[in-house]
Amino acid sequence: MPIPATWSDKLLSVLRIVAGLAFLQHGLSKFFGFPPSPMPFPSPMPPILLASGTIELVAGALLVIGLFTRPVAFIASGMCAVGYFMAHAGMGAKFFPLVNGGETILLYCFIFLYLAAAGGGAWSADAAMKKA
Repeated sequence: MPIPATWSDKLLSVLRIVAGLAFLQHGLSKFFGFPPSPMPFPSPMPPILLASGTIELVAGALLVIGLFTRPVAFIASGMCAVGYFMAHAGMGAKFFPLVNGGETILLYCFIFLYLAAAGGGAWSADAAMKKA
């Protein structure tokens, strides 16, 4: 039985919230060590990790509440694209994301690109401000 089309705006919000929470973990781990990362971060962190951690922390939190969803998701998508090409795609002949460890960041990139186009959904601060 297919999911009714009337659920699409609510499921868009669920996607945004879950992706935002998962993304937020990366920033929390970089700055606060929780949840603990399988790879320890160097101290002090290099500027590229500080920048990515800041985007993960701020964008993740804003995406969870659905505030400024489109521009925030666009910035997060761009950061993920850069991260994929800097840390994963350039690993020699390892073109495939399964092989180069880039599956997660690639999925984030395209989920956030979709959110940049689709918006925050029914359950978002953006939708609440539009009604007011």
